[in-house]
Amino acid sequence: MAASPRVQWRPDPDARAHSRMGHWLTWLQGEHQLAFDDYDAAWNWSTSDLGTFWRSIWDYFDVRSGTPVSHALEGEGIADARWFPGVEINYAEHALRLDGRADSDVIVMARSQTREPLSLSVRQLREEVARARAGLAALGVGPGDRVAGYVSNIPEALIAFLATAGLGAIWSSCSPELGVRSVVERFEQIEPKVLVTVDGYRYGRKAIDRNEEVAAITAALPSLRQVVVIPHLHDGPVRIEGAMSWTELVSQEPSEAVCRVPFDHPLAILFSSGTTGPPKAIVHGHGGLLLEHLKLLGLHTDLGPDDRFFWLTTTSWMMWNY
Repeated sequence: MAASPRVQWRPDPDARAHSRMGHWLTWLQGEHQLAFDDYDAAWNWSTSDLGTFWRSIWDYFDVRSGTPVSHALEGEGIADARWFPGVEINYAEHALRLDGRADSDVIVMARSQTREPLSLSVRQLREEVARARAGLAALGVGPGDRVAGYVSNIPEALIAFLATAGLGAIWSSCSPELGVRSVVERFEQIEPKVLVTVDGYRYGRKAIDRNEEVAAITAALPSLRQVVVIPHLHDGPVRIEGAMSWTELVSQEPSEAVCRVPFDHPLAILFSSGTTGPPKAIVHGHGGLLLEHLKLLGLHTDLGPDDRFFWLTTTSWMMWNY
């Protein structure tokens, strides 16, 4: 007779009392008169009453829009469903709200084997994003344009993504470990206007220059108007003809204007792995990604202003966007 499986872990008996999930369940009872005896009951409700569930995420996390919310879901089934119709928001606006944090609080900590440690305060992150947003706008980037990143998982990648999102433009990224063909297969599908790239990276003690690869990628993307180089490997002037440096991009006066867009306006394009044919583009919208991140990171991961979140990934993986 097989032995009974051994329980590896149980949540604390008082988890409901001190977790954000528990706080949300208590809030649901007060706001919507919905009481659930356990997590399974709450989950079943969340998958059967979709409109009310996602509206509760909107309200609980105080999502803000330029237009009032009349209802969360319109239509039946996947084919004709419209989420939060008529609502205009911006993902970056919410990502930079940082409720519960002072301007001087450190909000980004970057640690690397090959770069000096870097920390950004709330004020510094907002200012860097505002400068990058102004720099991209000066290059003609606006709503619906695509900005591609051939970048490592570094603060500049985060800043470029949030700057792109703030303009209502669309971000897509690949790690610089990918070769020219893999990058072109992805980016040629989306016709980016700007390419933000590193000049190389280090793997242990080995320096890996990517200037030739960047030049080949640039030549294969006729839609590009500008290449912006982050000096990740080399100091000194940019070595790619016609490219500008990251320093030049963020030298603009900060732009505080954020473009609010329809709920389903494209925010980021991710790609399938390409193991069964060419990589396939998968579009994620401002509203969908915002609410999913609030739900997943806030409720399921139980993150709040007092927590640190460490996430080791490359920019080619969906985990970077997560």
